[in-house]
Amino acid sequence: MNILEIAGLDERVPPQKYGGAELVISAITERLVKKGHDVTLLATGNSQTKAKLVPILPEPIRELHPTDTEQWQQYLKVIIVPDILKAIRDTRPDIIHNHISWRMIVLEKILPCPMVSTIHGPITSFNDRQTFGRFPNHRYVSISNNQRKAMPEIRWLSTIYNGIDVSSFTYTEKKDDYFAFLGRISPEKGLKEICLLIKKTKHKLKIAAKIDYTDVAFYKKEIMPLIDGEQIEFVGEVDHHGKNKLLRNARALLLWLNWEEPFGLVVIEANACGTPVIVNRRGAMMELIEHGKNGILVDTLLEMKNALEHVHKISTNACRTYVEKRFSADIMTDRYEELFKTIIKDDD
Repeated sequence: MNILEIAGLDERVPPQKYGGAELVISAITERLVKKGHDVTLLATGNSQTKAKLVPILPEPIRELHPTDTEQWQQYLKVIIVPDILKAIRDTRPDIIHNHISWRMIVLEKILPCPMVSTIHGPITSFNDRQTFGRFPNHRYVSISNNQRKAMPEIRWLSTIYNGIDVSSFTYTEKKDDYFAFLGRISPEKGLKEICLLIKKTKHKLKIAAKIDYTDVAFYKKEIMPLIDGEQIEFVGEVDHHGKNKLLRNARALLLWLNWEEPFGLVVIEANACGTPVIVNRRGAMMELIEHGKNGILVDTLLEMKNALEHVHKISTNACRTYVEKRFSADIMTDRYEELFKTIIKDDD
């Protein structure tokens, strides 16, 4: 198959540090190339791939314009559409795999081939909801069943869970005496609640996280005063090596979700290291965590506090095996490959 993968421009593919969607896009792209398909990746110019790379911007938007407003960043994402259309004409793909949501879906009727869109975020924005409602028969792929609940009426072809290269994560049975938070610092990610909880215990917390320009004020007001460098330590935004080290040595990964998390790649990354996850029952967590096997699901912060004392009972090997059997990048790519074949066949 001649496959065109259209990535976002917030990060390179794969990301140097934070970027769950970009990790997934890279995993799919590289494995499709390995399977012998003719794959073109539309992404930033500093992306790294064995596919044919068509650069839309030289670098990620947040590196080109690190302090610009959200409005300006959205504008940049719109004005590159003509470049994307030219790449489609030049590439002449059999199928387009869209990762930039509504911006490509609105162009569906003028495209020369079928397109399928993987929705990587929660369906909450005005543009997403308006576009999906206007194009309900577009080919949508969800990354969890829970994600669909926001708009169950549109045409969901499949739920394909995100997958990772499990072998790139170091499995460790012996854990150090700290808990970990990995992700993005913003109100919906619940780091403030976790820090306040840790302050009520004698446990330690290590934080590795990205801070978007829009969340700097939240960080300075709500999070920074809680970081003392001893009980609660902030190590900054980390690359894969730093992520691996943080997760494999932690007693558990702690998450408190204040939003409907569509997937949560960090959950399976922690499990790949043999590290269990303690998280509240929200978003896709009930699809990723089997309570008592690879993590602990809670309903309240008090339950989370109690879980800190019992999480060591969870088998590190069970965590690793759980991911290998359900959330590997190979399984994910096989499912996309079969879906692409079906779509192309049905379109003939």
